[in-house]
Formats: sequence, structure tokens, C-alpha cells
Amino acid sequence: MVEADAVTDGFYRRGAYPSTASRMRVFEAEAPGLAARAVAALDLEGQEARITHLVVACCTGFVAPGIDQILAKRLRLRPDLQRTMVGFMGCSAAIPALRIAQAAVLADAHARVLVVNIELCTLHLQDTDDLETALSFLLFGDGCSAALVTAEPSGLALGDFLTALIPDSDDMITWHVGDHGFQMHLSGKVPGMIMQALRDDDGKLLRGEGTQSIDFWAVHGGGRSILDAVEAGLNLPPAALAHSRHILREFGNMSSATVMFVLNRIMQTDEPGQRGLAMAFGPGMVAETFRFTRLN
Repeated sequence: MVEADAVTDGFYRRGAYPSTASRMRVFEAEAPGLAARAVAALDLEGQEARITHLVVACCTGFVAPGIDQILAKRLRLRPDLQRTMVGFMGCSAAIPALRIAQAAVLADAHARVLVVNIELCTLHLQDTDDLETALSFLLFGDGCSAALVTAEPSGLALGDFLTALIPDSDDMITWHVGDHGFQMHLSGKVPGMIMQALRDDDGKLLRGEGTQSIDFWAVHGGGRSILDAVEAGLNLPPAALAHSRHILREFGNMSSATVMFVLNRIMQTDEPGQRGLAMAFGPGMVAETFRFTRLN
């Protein structure tokens, strides 16, 4: 997994911020290379031709042919590759992308699914004097993750997926295409709504089990206040979200790629045989979750 800056010096000049078209040209130029670097970090050892499916999640750029086709061509993937784009689902998109990959493997044990989350969030900085808007954009960074999902018993075993919609929250997180980039609104009420929703959940997201049944917490770090809200809503000990806080501190909020960075850190630092729960929040507001087991 890798992280990099999306723009060059001088791209943003006060009073002359670039158009959406200019930003999308940067996305088209930079995103494929960043995605290819993330895939290279998987060390596929020349086995790219065995990949049967490609799932790409992104909410920060558009181009056609899509980033999925551009990446498939760059990696020389097979011509009958089955491709899926997961678009505009925001920070929670990594989990639906993994759910699609799991379904492909359950349908065909020989399937090998490459899942890529590519987000160039800094392309959408807005020229604004509104403090809340400015602070929301300062949370974000650029990043890309790549994962291979197969039937082989290694890495993380994906368990059951569960989605929960938080009532009366449609306007809390919004993301629209504007003349000068994508315009995001992140309400200051979001952390409080998440905390209350978790307290009111009656254990549904935990599948009827207590928090003590979870060894690893892979929570999307949408901001420190989001992680604080999850910790308070689930009554977790301070160390429970250490991995999420580390990724947020080192890389910022990379939208859909963030929770994948947290999962990668779990694989690098924690012991096999334990159980985890991944959680990310997106527009709607929706909470996407899945359980997993650390294999090796």
C-alpha cells in the first residue's frame, strides 16, 4: 500500500483555483501510476495473468475508458477480465468492494480478485473562507490500496458483511460535482450521530456479540472526532483503535483506501488466530462492516 501527493506546486493559487476539468486531467495522469505502485507492492511474482476479476473503488476522479481499464492494460491483465467499478460511495466504498470480491470467490473457488481503492482527495481543495469547509478538507490525503482476494487460506479470512443505514442523516455527508472540483460537505454533527447510532444499535453491528469478542478493530479514520465517537459509542478501551489512529496520523483520511491501510497494519503487526471487525462510514449516512479472522 502506498500514499503520495496528487498535485504539483502552484496548482492551487488563491483566487484562481483550477477547474474540475483541470483536476480530472491530473487524476487521469496520476491515478494509474499510483494504482500500479500499490499493486506492485503485492508482489504477485508474475501471476497477473491469473487474476480473473478487478474491482476498483474511487470517488475522487472520473475518466473513460475507466481507471479499471487503464490499470488492466498497464498490468497486462487477461482480456476476459471481469471488471467492476465502485463509484461515489465515499469513505465506506472499500467494504462493498471487498464484498463483491468475496461473492466472486464464493461463486468460483478458482477466482482471483484484485481490489484497488484509489483516491486523490487533495484534487478537490476548495477556495473558501468558510472555516468548517476548510477544516474538513484539511483532514484528507491521497492514497491507494491493493488487495488480492482468493480462496487460499492466508492473510485475512473475510467473514460476514453487514450494512446499517443511520436514519435522518442524508444531508450529513454530501459530495457533489462542482465547477471547481467535487464539493464535499461534512457536517459537524456526524460524530455525535455515529456515537448515538452505535449506542442505539443494540448489538446488531456486533452480530449479537459483545465487544469483548473482537480482538482487532479496523475502523475508518474519518477524523479524530469520528474515532472518538466510535470509541465512546461502543465503550471501547483507549487502545482498541490504535491502528486506526496511527493511519489517520500518518496519512490522513484517504477516503475509501483508509480502512485498507488499517487492515494492512493489522496483518503486519498482530498475531494470527484472532478475530476482527472492520467498519467505515459513508454518505447516506451508512455504516459498512464485516468480520474477519487473522490467518497468518
